[in-house]
Amino acid sequence: MTRLTTPQRRLTEAPSLGVLNLVLWLFCLVVIVAPLTLVVLYGMLSGRLGELATGDVAQATWNSITSAVLSGALAVLMALVFVLLIEHTDLPGRGALRLLALSPMLVPPFIGAISWTGLFGPAGLINRALEERLGGPLWEIYGADGVIFLLALHSYPVAYLVIAAALARIPAELEQAARASGARTGRMLRDVTLPLLRPAMLSSFVLVAVSNLADFGIPSLIGTPAGYETLATVAYRFVRSGTVENPVELAACIGLVLLLLVAVGMFGVNRLSRRGIQVRATSSIPEPIALRRRGLWSALTAAAVSALTVLPLLALCLQALLPAPGVALTWQNITLQNFTTVLESSWTITGAQTSTMLAVGAALISGILGTAIGTVLTRTRLPGRQGLRAVSMAPLAVPGIIVAVGWLLAAPYIGLYNSLWLILCAYVMSFVALVVQTVEAPLRTTSAALEEAARISGAGPLRAFRDVSVRLALPAAGAGALLVLLTAVRELTISALLLPPGAQTLGVAIFNLQQQGAYGNAAALSVLVTVLGLAALGLIGRRLRAG
Repeated sequence: MTRLTTPQRRLTEAPSLGVLNLVLWLFCLVVIVAPLTLVVLYGMLSGRLGELATGDVAQATWNSITSAVLSGALAVLMALVFVLLIEHTDLPGRGALRLLALSPMLVPPFIGAISWTGLFGPAGLINRALEERLGGPLWEIYGADGVIFLLALHSYPVAYLVIAAALARIPAELEQAARASGARTGRMLRDVTLPLLRPAMLSSFVLVAVSNLADFGIPSLIGTPAGYETLATVAYRFVRSGTVENPVELAACIGLVLLLLVAVGMFGVNRLSRRGIQVRATSSIPEPIALRRRGLWSALTAAAVSALTVLPLLALCLQALLPAPGVALTWQNITLQNFTTVLESSWTITGAQTSTMLAVGAALISGILGTAIGTVLTRTRLPGRQGLRAVSMAPLAVPGIIVAVGWLLAAPYIGLYNSLWLILCAYVMSFVALVVQTVEAPLRTTSAALEEAARISGAGPLRAFRDVSVRLALPAAGAGALLVLLTAVRELTISALLLPPGAQTLGVAIFNLQQQGAYGNAAALSVLVTVLGLAALGLIGRRLRAG
């Protein structure tokens, strides 16, 4: 019998790659599995789960579930409408509209919350403009309805991508058959398109609801001032205020509940992905729905998308340019003082230095380890690869509040309590999956011919892996590391819970300014962070295209 000598077979037999596989498994067990295990153990063994059913925590649990479910349903509805208009019609300017519709993904939710307070806060531009005519504000954004709306707004792009991908897989022949049978556009959508999209709609609803369940920034900035608390804000209050005995234990109980809800949600997504109507894929291109009055529909769609995305950012800029909330918008009142204040303040400089240091560290570590994991998963047949993939990708489904609680519990055992190193560990845990995902996708579509050529030329397994497989992964790995850098430098949830006394990050600095009522300064710093973030995203996009 001839022994297999393919590059992947030989890579499997290399002892040095076996050592690498072991090191990667140890990393995942220590940095990912151990903190989550501590959340589960402390939550189950602390004997305090019963406290979650009483008082403020019980109400916060109900608020979390309610806001997650309602925001998930609203996000799917918004996504469905935009997908059908932008992706399934002959609407003019669809490319630009698509970018606008997906732009909330580029703005951190807590900065989005600050932007909308500039429109519908007590001194917001729209409320102030209409108060004289209506005798009161149009809508006060603070409270449950504001939390639900903003959670939906910042999560509907995820549902958009899922539903759009499902729409692209629908065979054009099915809609064409409906049209040939005399069905009008509305009936075709109702009887053919929407039933085929239903599994994607349900899956995206679960994904969005699970993600929104543990969001911290929006409920804290929009809900807490009106007395509307969620599990994430209650956990933060317990840990930061010390108003309860052993707050970390109670936070672990909250983390356990959230983790169980996430697990149930992910199980539901997995089940839904296996169900639904099965259709045979074809290469036919779906025919866009021809709209009557295309110009009018394009204008209405552009107005709706702009109102949801561009208008809040303009309000944020105006907040940053006015000396105080409620000041009339005139040329005389426009000032750069807020920008000057934040750029000259010591806490901004400290926050920028800390955030940059942590983000660069997380990007480097996640980039190296994520590249190694992604390359091992796609270019070798080492044992345990599927388990390694499942563990390394698990943090994508774990909310930041659970990650932070896990490392709070681990801190006393590793001597990192009240240390910035603890935040770095949590960042690596949360973001290494971004690099794995970025590296894995292009490598799976790349032929193994180059490794085969290296092996024929006499290269050993480790050298073929290092000089060919890893080099192929480097462009995508660089883009993934930049994505980690961008995400970490604007992060709020983890750093808010783990930040040691006297330290500062950009996200926490903005959060504290807003909490303290320094709205102009918070808006100015938010504008700076958003502009830098958009510039960095442009750099990532160029790098991905170049790769």
